[in-house]
Amino acid sequence: MSQFADVILPLPLHKYYTYRIPAELKENLSTGSRVIVPFGRKKYYTAIVIFTHNHAPADYETKEIISLLDNEPILRRPQLKFWEWIAGYYFCSVGDVYKAALPSGLKLESETLVSPNPDYEENPDNRLTERESILLDTLSKYPKISVQDLEKESGLRNILPVIRTLLDKEALFITEQIKRKYRPKTETYIKLTFGPEEQEKLRPIFEQLAPAKKQLKLLMAYLELSSFMQRGQFKEVSRNTLLERADVSSSVLSGLIDKGILISYKREISRLDTSGRSAEPAHALNTVQQKALDQILHSFKNKEVTLLHGVTSSGKTEIYIHLIQEVIQKGRQVLYLVPEIALTTQLTTRLQRVFGDSLAIYHSKFTDNERVEIWNNLLKDKGIRVILGVRSSIFLPFRDLGLVIVDEEHENTYKQQDPAPRYHARNAAIVLASMHGAKTLLGSATPALESYYNAQQGKYGFVELTSRFEDIQLPRILVANTQELRRKKQMTGNISPLLLDEANQALKRGEQVILFQNRRGFAPVIECKLCAWVPKCKYCDVTLTYHKRYHQLTCHYCGYTCEIPRQCPACGHTEIDIRGFGTERIEEDIAQYFPDYQIARMDLDTTRTRKAYEQLIEDFEQHKTQILVGTQMITKGLDFDNVSVVGILSADTMMNFPDFRAHERAFQLMAQVAGRAGRKKRQGTVILQTAQPEHPLIQQVINHDYAGMFHTQLKERQQFSYPPFFRLIYIYLKHRDETILNSVACSYATRLRQVFAHRILGPDLPPVARIQSLYIRKIVLKVENNASMAKVRELLYQAQDDMLKDERFKSVTVYYDVDPM
Repeated sequence: MSQFADVILPLPLHKYYTYRIPAELKENLSTGSRVIVPFGRKKYYTAIVIFTHNHAPADYETKEIISLLDNEPILRRPQLKFWEWIAGYYFCSVGDVYKAALPSGLKLESETLVSPNPDYEENPDNRLTERESILLDTLSKYPKISVQDLEKESGLRNILPVIRTLLDKEALFITEQIKRKYRPKTETYIKLTFGPEEQEKLRPIFEQLAPAKKQLKLLMAYLELSSFMQRGQFKEVSRNTLLERADVSSSVLSGLIDKGILISYKREISRLDTSGRSAEPAHALNTVQQKALDQILHSFKNKEVTLLHGVTSSGKTEIYIHLIQEVIQKGRQVLYLVPEIALTTQLTTRLQRVFGDSLAIYHSKFTDNERVEIWNNLLKDKGIRVILGVRSSIFLPFRDLGLVIVDEEHENTYKQQDPAPRYHARNAAIVLASMHGAKTLLGSATPALESYYNAQQGKYGFVELTSRFEDIQLPRILVANTQELRRKKQMTGNISPLLLDEANQALKRGEQVILFQNRRGFAPVIECKLCAWVPKCKYCDVTLTYHKRYHQLTCHYCGYTCEIPRQCPACGHTEIDIRGFGTERIEEDIAQYFPDYQIARMDLDTTRTRKAYEQLIEDFEQHKTQILVGTQMITKGLDFDNVSVVGILSADTMMNFPDFRAHERAFQLMAQVAGRAGRKKRQGTVILQTAQPEHPLIQQVINHDYAGMFHTQLKERQQFSYPPFFRLIYIYLKHRDETILNSVACSYATRLRQVFAHRILGPDLPPVARIQSLYIRKIVLKVENNASMAKVRELLYQAQDDMLKDERFKSVTVYYDVDPM
């Protein structure tokens, strides 16, 4: 009887596909196995087996699985269940989840290869264009080449139409090849052709090598490094280590191998930093921390989730470390989530000191091969007990999670924006923990309003830490009224005299300064002085940001760049004015005020690599730089001992953002960055620059009044049916033709109102209504918390299917953002 396997493909398909299992694979293939399958015309993908059965599908003819990639499954059963939950809750396909979850190195895909036809001859009816000739000339140098490499080598753009015409002329062939991405790292090792138990064989070898001084020297180096003569202490010796110790050339080693005295062999080695770190005891907790730890453990007896609300610098990390120790002593695993890669950089040293090699770090700045290695280590249970990582870490193959810690749980970077799955790692981690029978600890000085509400309602456990470590005072917050200062002509630049004075005093005392501006680049806008023309992106509905370092204008949505015009294209005027300021401009301005001090900038432009993150933080920790300018990256729990002054340069732009979370988020950002000041020894100072000093939110920040902000926002949320009282789903529609898009958006909203009534708002234009040449419309759905998400999804999909039956709307893209941030 034929056997079949249902598989997940890494494609946005809302169904599983069934493939026939070849007889030779039946024995080893099981749920969670990786297989290569054909899909579509000449395309091959790595699929994951969901389950096997004996039922052939009725509506299509099954294709056969081509090969099995592993002897054992690469997924555990809870992962597949978790993938299905994410797909169901966040309205996407399991294929979307698969693409996000699995490291790229584990996904083999077919690669299109192009090769020239040796029998092709040009004739009058078949003349080649210039582009076709260039392409064929490039192809003649290679027997086979990928389409991507061919584009690079030929220097031609958009070569697919050219390839199609050459195929029609039979001038070339196309084949598909499966490309293997991950390869284990190996190193060459050296050993004697006999073991330590046959030491007597060494005597004639010494006599044989007496004339060959260098070969004898290398053999002696091997004996020393391998402890060959010490019974029971034999060690493996790598080729590189041996050559370095003996200080001889590789030809000397080749000579000993040719004589049959030594042999070389390859061994798989780790790409990860596993330098045999020994674990040390954790620091003892003080009385307040110990009380909080006891309360958390007591809370875990009755609650699955507990919120730890601890002011900045209250010592939450040390509590986490003690909790982790308790869990791993029981043989279980811990996932420690942080919102930014920068935080993993700083926490790594603290956690490695206690957990040694049982700790692994996981985030996108690691190479594909490194991420595959961590995946395999967890899958094969090779000793990793603690994972410190960003949101994608929730997809790792945990054997037995005992605890999930979500640090800085309020951060919006836990929410995946694009592409699907648009999941929230905090909420997904709570579900993941429950699937493993684990507990979840949420930690923050400024909790998300929803989390704090759940704690107040008794859904979550709740523990508070109200004092800073070693009783350091919370920073004093001073307001610089920028409107008044500019009116009196006391502030011409972007930095107030008060901030300059406080920074100057701190720097003279040998202390450090942080300046926070939540916008990168040199300036957000350049403008013609005569007609007020502002340059906009060709493909997106946004103004271009000026980056002085590259002397160009850049779109932060699609990456489009162009040079600054010498004159206004609208009126021909030659004076272009720079308005506003970003981190790059602040860096330049502050250098003029403090030329004798080292300045660093931390934003997306300066932290493209893992090393860049690490170097910036290390230099600031070691006081090599005295002033750090940055975006919200610097607000996320970084711990610097010597910072005494923090400047918040533009509070108003954060408060005035068109979003119902704007005030909550502005409070969190300002409170968090203020918490970087006065970490040890003395009270810090925060200078908050604003044109609205009497605004209630500014007063709440000044008074460190989280409770006040919470109650103010809660009343508004309840009044207008926003979270935590209602659940939000944003429905986005995209199309290149704005007329068609408007028509389909209105049609879809009308259909939805027939089902959801007043719960539907829109369609409206989002803040950015065109990205990468696609126009965008947004419909908002507000549903009660107790509504069935499965039923909501079914109704939305039904309305979408009905709408897309109209031929005009076939090419419209529709996607959903559940619990948007």
